[in-house]
This record gives sequence, structure tokens and C-alpha cells, in this order.
Amino acid sequence: MKPPRSSAPLAACLAASLSSSLLVPAIAQEKAIPVPEPNRAPVPEGLIEVNGIAAKVNGRVITKKEVGMMLAPVINQLIAKYPRRGGQFERELIDSRDQILQELIDREIIMSEFSRMEKLGANLPDRAVDQEIKRQVRELYNGDEQKLRDELKQARMSMSAYKEMTREKLIVQAMRQEKFKDAPPPLPGEISREYAEAKDSLRDTSQDVITYRKIFLPRLDPTNPLATPETQLELAESIAEEAKAGAEFGELARQHSQDAFASDGGLQTDVPRTDLSPEFAAILFDAETGTVLGPLEDPAGFTVAVVESIKKGPAPPLAEVRELIEERVRRKKTSERYEQWIERLRKVAIVDRKI
Repeated sequence: MKPPRSSAPLAACLAASLSSSLLVPAIAQEKAIPVPEPNRAPVPEGLIEVNGIAAKVNGRVITKKEVGMMLAPVINQLIAKYPRRGGQFERELIDSRDQILQELIDREIIMSEFSRMEKLGANLPDRAVDQEIKRQVRELYNGDEQKLRDELKQARMSMSAYKEMTREKLIVQAMRQEKFKDAPPPLPGEISREYAEAKDSLRDTSQDVITYRKIFLPRLDPTNPLATPETQLELAESIAEEAKAGAEFGELARQHSQDAFASDGGLQTDVPRTDLSPEFAAILFDAETGTVLGPLEDPAGFTVAVVESIKKGPAPPLAEVRELIEERVRRKKTSERYEQWIERLRKVAIVDRKI
């Protein structure tokens, strides 16, 4: 039987997802940087448990593994940002977990709607999923696909399962586009304003370059047998306070830093974003010039840094992303209607949250 005409626009929306960057699913490693010191709280285990059920939606299961995979970039950045963990770390982590779980619940609610349309011929091309994963590798892993595969292995998630998760996210996006395709067309002024607002987030981040100064202290000081990770962290905190109080950063680096750049005052010039870990890159490139950052933690030790300049990668021209910008404008115009629609779906869905 020939599918009703209503399924055709949805198929078009699904195909249009090939060029969309609206979805930014956060995917990265589930296991956080180890924190072996007993005087600093570890990451709450319940937040990143890989087994078990996080929620059920209309009989479909959302696993803790899925939540953990999406939460991992947040965990990594918070661990780098808060070496002592503490209350703010806990609050931001729990807030992020709850937000991610709600997004996954809404995804399953909308997928229930899509399942009816799928029987009428709606589908998502495999190439759309492949292209979205390539985008994630470029923007979240500095172009290193092997890092994604390694993290999937750590989380005990297969690539096929990850692709299915990505597929569902793209379908949810397309469903929203289909639901509100009758939104008023974007006006030229609206398109220009939206492009000005969005172009920075659409730039080629793999071409970002930064110049900054750093002071690095290893977790264990080979020149001081009495040093411990705790005393090294205390020293890093003291150095950061001095820098924030106005001490000359380069001189502090020459006195304290234990890496190859100490003699140059910790200066590292024109470092590509791709040379930094994703979590450190996110923190450094989001910082204001001249702001003292840290101490930041990684498995090797503690870093205090100050950004001197950032050269951002090129943004795509409006002509190249016009369809995406127009869709962003339509989303904003229909956001109130969307919330009313999803709220109606939530009321009739059977949702059982476990965390």
C-alpha cells in the first residue's frame, strides 16, 4: 500500500539531517580520571554506573550506560576543574545527569511517536548517522576517531549500539522539524542575527590555536621524596593565588613549573587545539584572556594556566549553513508550541525513573 503523503515531508527532514549541526550530543569516555587520594572524594559511582536501568519509557529501557556515555565529557571537565571535588562539583554533576536523563526520556517519548510513522515508510539514511558521528569525532575528540573507539570499549558499548543511539537522536530532531514545518518563514533580519549569534559555535574548531602560559606540577615530585599529590595540589593552589593577586606569571613559572617550558616562563605559542586533551581544550578556549585558571587536574599532575591569545578556526559562510540557520530560527519561533506538544506526550507516557 502506498504510504500517506504525510510521511514524505518527514523523510525529507530525515534526509536533511545530513547537513545539520543542531544536535550536539555529548559523547565521551565514561570512566573519569582516577582520583586515588583518600582525602578527595571520588566521582559518585551511582552517576556513572555502566550496568542497570536508568529509566523505562513506554516499556523501552534507558540504560545507565547511555547516561554515562553522554555525561562523560561533563565529568572529565569537572574533574579537571575541581581537583578537590566538593559541593560545587557534586551539584553540577547531578544537575547535568538529571538534564541528560530527561533528554533521553523525551527522546524515547518521541521515538514512540516515530514508530508509528516508521511503519508508513519513514526512515533515516545510514549516511546521516555516519556523518553525525564524524562531526562528533571532529568536535568532541579533536578528530581522533580512535579515542572514541577506546572510550566506547571502556564503557562496554559497541559501535553498533552507539550508532543506534545517534540514529535515534537524529530522528528526534527530524520529528521536531516535521511537527513544526508550518512555522512562519524566517525573515532576512532574523537570519542575519541568528547567523551572527551561531557562527562561532559552527566554526571549524580543529583549526583553533591558542597561546598560553602554564605552570605544571607533577603529582609526585622526583626532586622531593617528601612530596605527595596532596602537597603538590596545595602548592599549585598557592601559586594560583599568587598569580591571581598580581604576581608575574612568567616568573612564577620559572620558579615552580616542572616541564620543558619553565625556562620560557611557561609560554606555549600557537598550540593547536588538537594537541590538547578535549577537557583541557574546552576549559582553555572558553576562558577570557588574562584569566588565571586552575589548578586543573589530569592524571599526570596539576596545571595553573593563563590564556594570552586565541585564534579561532574559520566559521562557515552563511551561504553554506543557511538551511541550518533558518531551522534554528524556526525552532525558536516554535519553542513554545514544542514545549506544549512534548508536555502532552509526557502526560500520557508511562515513565519510571530509577535514578
